[in-house]
Amino acid sequence: MATKRTGSWKAVRHRLFEVIEQQAAGDLASQIVRRLIVSLILINLIAVACESVPDVAIRYGPLLDTIELISLVVFSLEYCLRAWTAVEHAPYRHLRPRDARLKFAISAWGIIDLLAVFPFWLALFAPADLRVVLVFRIVRFLKLARYSPGMRSLLDVLYAECRALFGCLVILIGATFVAASIMYVVERHVQPDRFGTIPDAMWWAIVTLGTIGYGDVVPVTLLGRLVATATIFTGLIMVALPVGIVATAFAEEIHRRDFIVTWGMVARVPLFAELNAANIAEIMRLLRAQRVAAGEVIARRGDPAHSMYFISAGEVDIQLEKAVRLGAGHFFGEIAALRKARRSATITAVTSASLLVLEARDLHALMEREPGVAAHIRSVVRARLGHENVGPKGDLLSEEIQGAKDGAAV
Repeated sequence: MATKRTGSWKAVRHRLFEVIEQQAAGDLASQIVRRLIVSLILINLIAVACESVPDVAIRYGPLLDTIELISLVVFSLEYCLRAWTAVEHAPYRHLRPRDARLKFAISAWGIIDLLAVFPFWLALFAPADLRVVLVFRIVRFLKLARYSPGMRSLLDVLYAECRALFGCLVILIGATFVAASIMYVVERHVQPDRFGTIPDAMWWAIVTLGTIGYGDVVPVTLLGRLVATATIFTGLIMVALPVGIVATAFAEEIHRRDFIVTWGMVARVPLFAELNAANIAEIMRLLRAQRVAAGEVIARRGDPAHSMYFISAGEVDIQLEKAVRLGAGHFFGEIAALRKARRSATITAVTSASLLVLEARDLHALMEREPGVAAHIRSVVRARLGHENVGPKGDLLSEEIQGAKDGAAV
């Protein structure tokens, strides 16, 4: 009996881990939790800004307090659940539950989650400076990175390029010292109150190199202005250098992630599963992107099948005897496109969806250029055409869907 109870608790823990950590695209519970947390974070940020306005704080004080109390309860529950399910993380599965939860608690994400709630619980039971507590509410903004692939990618880029960015900082500090020292020599007798020491001149150097130019401290001599001109141009380089590093690395990260996802989708298609890397890369170059709005019909029953589709984001419904819903990572229509048959079902976008389309003519052209690819695809088709559910005029849609579900990660 105890073993059965333990097994049920493990099942509950694993399910909670899937909902709050893995956040699969086709999991309704995960989507609800994600949207709830993101909405609550955004409401918190708006509430922080409004609370700093005295009139608003007085007029809507009870509402703001209610928002904070609800947020505190939800974020505290989220933290406890994340700590409890930490043993489900792949890197922690070999650890004892206590050690796994400790690893989570001292991780960067664990610390952010703790800072989002602990100061407020402390303020409830012990006197605290409310301004300090208010600052900690801004930490909740960092929680958005959990739910935004773009923000996660940006943080990964900043971490990967930390050495290059640190090098830019060192160069900037050096340029500040050089510019301040030169301006100190040039302007110290003319403006002793502003350039009388190198530390005084450093404020001007920092403002100028940052291309801000407040105008509170400016050189008045001709030589000083020439130095300022050179410092301004140097500042443009100082600003462009880290921006270029981050922008390039971010674009490469997004491209790498999309490449891996697309490669995985193509490689899961039975027609292409055993092709070599060069052949799969060739197929990927034939793909074109297509964006469809929610409710838009992608293909209608009876239409000629001229392409196959990969779902990179969103969900689609396929109207067979029983409606089938496919999400990100699924594919459909590969044999239909190969046989140039007609669609046996209507495919409609449930949500706004991003598709990758492989045209039948491009696939046939590739097969003509690559006899090895053609031989493999024809052998797979012959094997699948013997399936008992294949109709003589249909596009094998039911079998394609089953193959997509078996091979795709949702």
